[in-house]
Amino acid sequence: MADEHPHTDDPRPPKGRRVSRKTLLKAALVAVPLPALLGSGVALARDRRPSDPPPAPTPYCDDGDDPTPPQTEGPYFKPDSPLRASLLESGIPGTRLTVSGYVFGPTCRPVAHALLDFWQADTAGAYDNRGFRLRGHQYTDPQGAFTLTTIVPGLYPGRTRHLHVKVQAPGGPVLTTQLYFPGEPRNHTDPIFNPALLMNVRQAGPAKQATFDFVIGGG
Repeated sequence: MADEHPHTDDPRPPKGRRVSRKTLLKAALVAVPLPALLGSGVALARDRRPSDPPPAPTPYCDDGDDPTPPQTEGPYFKPDSPLRASLLESGIPGTRLTVSGYVFGPTCRPVAHALLDFWQADTAGAYDNRGFRLRGHQYTDPQGAFTLTTIVPGLYPGRTRHLHVKVQAPGGPVLTTQLYFPGEPRNHTDPIFNPALLMNVRQAGPAKQATFDFVIGGG
């Protein structure tokens, strides 16, 4: 939320209008291949003059909501979900939902081949605990991007609408968390809800499109 009375001597744009490092990097990832992007503009040790000051430490990828907060796994996680980016199956009703985004490490570098394991309730608020309906895992591409195709989950007592996910960089710690939908009345009554985990969601015809970027350790 931008300050009501911003300081006029601050050269930076208001907080709500600042362009984050992740936003700039995502734009660059679309336009430039990853090896070229990560190899450009980097000062190597041999390029430094003796009179140059030591380089500053790489800043954390902190745009106000990082790192991605962990949340409880809940009682419905099952290991060994199938490898798939789409959880849609014949006979599953519901509003189609596409969730896309990036996985970044703590220094804002995209994490290639990061694991994302999703699970969720169906439109009636029920989880499939016998099989793997509305469960699946995938890996980010070389640019750290992922896309999940699924349905909008239903509600069940005590909880607002949400998706479960585990995210892990290769060889890194596992982040277990949940993603939420803006504008849900139960967001205000769910004791687990965290606004830092709200997705950006928009209507796309009869479907919904959402975006969310994770920042994890080990990237």
